[in-house]
Amino acid sequence: MKLLNRYTVAAFLAGAGMMAGIGVLAAQGMGAMSHGMMMDSSATPAEVSAHVDHMLKHLYVEIDATPAQQAQIGPLVQQAVTDLLPLRSQLRADHDQFVTALTQTTVDRNSLETARATHLQLADQASKRIVQLLGDVGSVLTPTQRQALVNHLQQLHGGAGHGAAAPAVPHS
Repeated sequence: MKLLNRYTVAAFLAGAGMMAGIGVLAAQGMGAMSHGMMMDSSATPAEVSAHVDHMLKHLYVEIDATPAQQAQIGPLVQQAVTDLLPLRSQLRADHDQFVTALTQTTVDRNSLETARATHLQLADQASKRIVQLLGDVGSVLTPTQRQALVNHLQQLHGGAGHGAAAPAVPHS
């Protein structure tokens, strides 16, 4: 039971973190975090779109994207963001369910489990969409640009494995 409690707490914490950034989750995979700050989860779709466009401009410089590549990447990222935005309200509702379950006179374990399972489903859904996005964008970039993208993302996120070197992207 102790292991289940750890996973429940981990899912709760992960869900709370995801809720804060789900509006730009797809763009985060492309480097939408700027100096460690994410957009507020209450941002409107138009605000998120504008933020994504702004962050992409910086990313294009980092990876030396051509105008033709930019024309392909922008719509891919915007579509992924559009696909992921609805998850924000679902995650917010799950977060509220966690809080309610934990603040009752008696802890509602069934509600905690339901919220945990839903969080995992939403995380899996988001993860699949982001992997699709990364594959789509990766297909547009050269191996050198993909390595620049990896380096950029690692720099934004404090490095792979907290300081480990990025594996070189194989040139195929």
